[in-house]
Parts: sequence; C-alpha cells; structure tokens
Amino acid sequence: MPVCLYCQHANPSKETECRHCGMPLPALAERAGERRQHRFMWFCIGLTVFCVAMFFWLPR
Repeated sequence: MPVCLYCQHANPSKETECRHCGMPLPALAERAGERRQHRFMWFCIGLTVFCVAMFFWLPR
C-alpha cells in the first residue's frame, strides 16, 4: 500500500492519486527504501576509499 508523501495517508495499491488529499502517489514506493540503503552503502564505500587514499597521499 503506497503512503502519500504529503498527508501520510495509506492508499490502495492501484491508486495513482491520494484519496485523502489528491496529490500524486510515488510510483516506486515499495523500492524506495531499498534504493536509499543501496545509495548509502555506496556512499560509505566511496568515503572509505577516499579516506584511505588521503591517508597515503597526504604528507605526514
């Protein structure tokens, strides 16, 4: 069941607009959390690689 981003009202899965406020519902609400975690994981990996590179590159 997609949840409206504006009023937080739960809607049936086949709806394209919120029944409570009329705003468009997110198209891929089920996978939004998974995508967010995936991006965060790649950010952490990139930050780690950057820190290791700076550790060896910067003068001591």
